[in-house]
Parts: sequence; structure tokens; C-alpha cells
Amino acid sequence: MIGIFDSGLGGLSALKEVRRLLPSEDIVYFGDTGRVPYGSRSKETITKYALQDLNFLMSKQVDAVLVACGTISSIAIDTLRNKYPSIPIIGVVDSAAEVAVSLTKNKKIGVIATSSTIGSHSFEKKLLSLDNELDIIQTACPLFVPLVENGFISPDNEVTHLVAKQYLAEIKASGADTLILGCTHYPIITESIARVLPGVNIVSSSKAAADTLSQMVQPTEINRLGNTEYYVSDEPYGFEKTASIFLETKIHDKVTRIDIEKY
Repeated sequence: MIGIFDSGLGGLSALKEVRRLLPSEDIVYFGDTGRVPYGSRSKETITKYALQDLNFLMSKQVDAVLVACGTISSIAIDTLRNKYPSIPIIGVVDSAAEVAVSLTKNKKIGVIATSSTIGSHSFEKKLLSLDNELDIIQTACPLFVPLVENGFISPDNEVTHLVAKQYLAEIKASGADTLILGCTHYPIITESIARVLPGVNIVSSSKAAADTLSQMVQPTEINRLGNTEYYVSDEPYGFEKTASIFLETKIHDKVTRIDIEKY
């Protein structure tokens, strides 16, 4: 069984990729909708939340975990691995950086993420460890998370387009040919981002992490459709509505609310 968690809806972009790659696996998804966003929190708070989220997934006896949150992957991934050394815990930083380096031709890579992720310099450090000649342009995009969480995900939505246009101006001016979406909420608005940066290679940290996970997990059965359980820390309705649109399947009455503070 695979566990996936994020601060809210963003991790569904990773879940979608994992389900595509590992259709027979059972998945437990937790979205911490009661405490979203994580990106503006302190390191101590992010670490506390991450441990509680992982403790919940471990109570479901998962065999591997995908941390579908750029902020946690940047701030607290080592703490999580130290607490549970016996299971694979995959973050979204390393895989995305490796894909971006393989794609860039002019060695100019843009990174967009939450404020905490950008402040941690995690993507920058990983990228430069792979190629120290890279020119890296980083931009925090804090409004993208609430836009996604509130359903502003259509590529035709002018509010999202205007926000993207402002956030991505420096990256566009730099001539970067590759962009890392360093928060798992961002792939949900890939089309809006691509509208501002036509022709740029866009690397989804969700997809990259899912690819890594799929190489580490041996499928248990063939010709079986895996089950997915959804859990949230706040009212399920808003999550159900937006998640059903994004996943292109109804998940009504399939989402359970839990008290994450118990973990």
C-alpha cells in the first residue's frame, strides 16, 4: 500500500501519476486541508505537521510514502526518514531537479514554489550539485496554492492568468528554457503557466516523484484495479468537489475527515 500526503489538493497531481503508473496498487491519500497552506509557515511548524501527517499514514500500514509537498520535501524530509528508516520516503525535489537538468539546453532553469521552499534553496542546491554551471531563477508564488484550493484551475481563468503573468515575468525575461513546478499544487494549473511561458519545458515535481516511486515499488498484482482511500483534516465537501474535477472521476462520499492533531 502506498501513502501520499500533501497540505491539501496539490498532492492529487502526484496521486494521478502514481495511479497511472501503478494501477494495481492500493493508495491512501491525506490532504491536510484544515491547515493549508504550509508554504508560509515556520520550519518548526512545517516539521510538526509533516510528522503528524506521516504518523497518520503509518497507522494505515503503508509500505512506501510519497511526500507530495514541495515545502515538506525541502524542509522536513530528513526528519521523516530518520523517524521511519525502514520504508521508502520519496520527496519531490531530487527527481524534478534531475529531469530539469536533462532537459535544459541553455542551462537556464526557473524554479517556482512556495515561499518556504524558495527560502530553503533546496532546488537550487540540488540543481547545482548536478551541474554547477546552471543559471537558476527562483520565484515564490504563494497565491497559486489558494487559487488551486478554491477551484481557479481553468486555463481560461483570467484571475489565474494575471497572477501567473506577474509571478513569471522575471523567469520569462531571463530566457530560461526549463521550469520546475516546485509545489505539487502547480501542475494543476500547468496550462495557465504554459500560456505565459510558451515553448518552455515544464517539469512537474509530481510526475517526477511518481516516476521515482514507480521504480522502487514492485507491483503486487496484475489485472487488478487498486483502491484509493481519501482523508482530509477539514470539511470534505470542498475537497470532493474540486478533486472530482481534477481527477475526472467522482469521489463524492469517499472522503473521510480525521482529527490530525491526534497523530
